Amino acid sequence: MAVSGSMTAGAHGLAEHRTWALRLAWVAVIAATAVLWLAGGELAPWAVVYPKGLEVPAAKWISAGMNWLVDDATFGLFTFTELTRAISAAVEVPYTVALSVLSTGFLRGEGSNAVQLLPPLSWIAVIAIATLIGVHAGGRRLAILVGLCFLYLAVFGQWESAMQTLASILVAVPAGVAGGLLLGLAGYRWPAFERAMRPVLDLMQTVPIFAYLVPILFLFGFGPVASIVATIIYAMPPMVRVTILALQGVPNEVKDLGRMIGCTRRQMTWKVMVPSARRGLMIGVNQVIMLSLNMVIIASMIGAGGLGFDVLTALRRLDIGAGIEAGVAIVVLAIALDRLSQAFAENSEVRARDAAALAGEPFHRRYPNLMAACVIVVTAGILGLFYAPIQAYPAAWTLTTGGFWEGIVRWINVNFFDALDAFKNALLLNILIPVKRFLAELPWLGVVAALGLAGFALSGLRLALLCVVLSALIAVTGQWEKATVTVYLCGISVIFACLIGVPIAVWASTRERVWKGVEVFVDTLQTLPSFVYLMPVVMLFRVGDFTAIVAVVAYSLAPVIRYTGHGLRSVDPQLIEAGVVSGCTPFQILVKIKLKLALPELMLGLNQTIMLAISMLVITALVGTRDLGQEVYIALAKADTGRGIVAGLAIAFIAIIADRLITAGADRLRVRLGMRR
Repeated sequence: MAVSGSMTAGAHGLAEHRTWALRLAWVAVIAATAVLWLAGGELAPWAVVYPKGLEVPAAKWISAGMNWLVDDATFGLFTFTELTRAISAAVEVPYTVALSVLSTGFLRGEGSNAVQLLPPLSWIAVIAIATLIGVHAGGRRLAILVGLCFLYLAVFGQWESAMQTLASILVAVPAGVAGGLLLGLAGYRWPAFERAMRPVLDLMQTVPIFAYLVPILFLFGFGPVASIVATIIYAMPPMVRVTILALQGVPNEVKDLGRMIGCTRRQMTWKVMVPSARRGLMIGVNQVIMLSLNMVIIASMIGAGGLGFDVLTALRRLDIGAGIEAGVAIVVLAIALDRLSQAFAENSEVRARDAAALAGEPFHRRYPNLMAACVIVVTAGILGLFYAPIQAYPAAWTLTTGGFWEGIVRWINVNFFDALDAFKNALLLNILIPVKRFLAELPWLGVVAALGLAGFALSGLRLALLCVVLSALIAVTGQWEKATVTVYLCGISVIFACLIGVPIAVWASTRERVWKGVEVFVDTLQTLPSFVYLMPVVMLFRVGDFTAIVAVVAYSLAPVIRYTGHGLRSVDPQLIEAGVVSGCTPFQILVKIKLKLALPELMLGLNQTIMLAISMLVITALVGTRDLGQEVYIALAKADTGRGIVAGLAIAFIAIIADRLITAGADRLRVRLGMRR
């Protein structure tokens, strides 16, 4: 007992010494940074501004490497250019088929000389097929929802663009799911491969979307094929991660049963493991669908067409009505595909039992929805030859809400312009510009040291080295100045998002009906394409940093509300009741119990808010920001792969540092609160 007590006392003493050492280190770093900042670069200019002569020309090296890949790289039997052309051809064939079925019809010839051999599916047939898929996946209520979503696309004049977008999704999603499933299986089978993939997946999920487009544009050219390749790459990482987690979650009893009945390795994978993990895998499919929709919109900048192109065109013309209509069409399509994928995940076991029960029945009884779809397609196709409105929804029947949205923005501008302008100028002069100047003048070496010390304090030497290396690389590659602007825009936006989102979540979390309404609002925010946020903001505030911050706050508000509300609603009611019995006021219950226990979820929400804010900042380059996002956008316009990749990696490094520090902080909070899982 004495030995045990002395060991405990020794451990406590070591922890106390470590705490004091960290405090002294923080004092030293802050003091040194303050001295360098106050000296204004006269004391040690190399520690304040990274010397230009020591910058690594990474952009030139990457551009030279990309040129070598395209011009000279060979694998013996074929060149790298021939490989990219083969990939393009492999993607183009299914895309052409999907586009022909949904939009253009099957053509002979090209351009103005093309002759239509077969028309596309009529709008009635497509709506019927979508509705029958809803019946099969989730029943009558889902079928009505999906049918109404597709009918909306026709009624509001978005049908052709929506079908082009859907054609891209029908190619990108299966490819992303298949690639993610195979890589996930490899990661599950070989842990070393999974460890090697992890940093690559982190980069794929944190490098901004525009940065993907630069090398894809260089390697695959301009057009829908390049956009689909970019979409597949962007949407694949969640499927990889979900596949590994789903396979790891398969019960040991199921694996043992597979071994007992003599399954081979291949049978164990495809007959036992994958079917058992089907529910989790469908969550990955859902994520691939949502990310593919998001990326297809961004990829309109390299020739994707469809709804994304409509939104981008409306943004360039500041046509808020057309832009919001196309954006809402994307939301409607996303809702239909999201609900279908969720229903397939939730009802997979029911459908399997139904299929087994009908195993001996005739074909038309086993597949009634398929038979109905075939009948409707043929009937609509034949009738459409004689009556055009059955084949294509008449333009005269379409409705529009464009004038309504434009009227709202015009009314706000006319009645509240002076108040909005005064509010904008007050924030710019009193908060935004001072914060921007302060961050720009901070010594880079002091910031790197502070990040390393924060990593060490939260998680140890490994995180400290990661923070130091990544932040130093931003300086070494000449991106420090623009990185400070990115941090300023992101930081201010995240603070405003939290100031707005947390009170909303606190207010709604105790009111069930209000919370359901808030969830619908949050879902809408998360499915609206990022471009849509820019249009009304530009119309109200013109271009500049303030406009970018307003758009980023609107885009990144959803996770703050969602995670805060979830954390507050998950607090054990018995703990709240104990607080009431002990005489706590409602404010004390909120601050001392609810918010304290929900703090890990709040930290996770903060993490996700930062990730969304960083991804949106690249889009706000279109409204005049001078940060790393603009570097990526300029690189895309000039097809400068080196410049775009270096700026994109700098943004990814900022995101990774923020993610790791916040995750480590959340883990420490769980330990301190006794919530470690």
